[in-house]
Amino acid sequence: MKIIALHTSDDALIKKALRNDAKAEEALYNRHAAKMLGVCRTYIKDMHYAEDVMIQGFTRAFDSLSRFRFEGSFEGWLRRIMIREAIDFLRSRKQLHFAEIEEAETMQAYIAESDHDIEFLQLLIDNLPNGYKTVLIMFTVEGYNHKEIAEMLGITESTSKSQLFKARKMLQEQLASLQKKENETV
Repeated sequence: MKIIALHTSDDALIKKALRNDAKAEEALYNRHAAKMLGVCRTYIKDMHYAEDVMIQGFTRAFDSLSRFRFEGSFEGWLRRIMIREAIDFLRSRKQLHFAEIEEAETMQAYIAESDHDIEFLQLLIDNLPNGYKTVLIMFTVEGYNHKEIAEMLGITESTSKSQLFKARKMLQEQLASLQKKENETV
């Protein structure tokens, strides 16, 4: 009796893709495309550009597949490639700017939990300047620390901290403004 494999692991698909198996590459793409588009979309407001960046990211990943060491998850490795592609895209369009300051403000900003859904929060985040938005996503969503962010973006740690503080503050102000408008209409 022959058993049919219903699910092929990423590792098995990667090994096949390393031997130029187009179907394995397609399977990896289909398995991870939706999540990776979400990663790109958090950095890039326009869905069409985000999709272009994702495709470029997959191209880079498949070109660099021999460097994947099977030590961590393929998804995590792919996610880092997508983040770098998104940052490179923003830089190429001169949409990623950071205001240097001598000393970062260290006051902690707090965003209260509310009934806002993910799409609404994404719209608020999309309204942030790209420098603020990029640092906010890298710190809060991706889990990078300020030193890592600074190295990846070519900025100082204090600039990273400042951008995060300002992003949180701007989100708080947006939420407060919307709350005020809701209270006025009630």
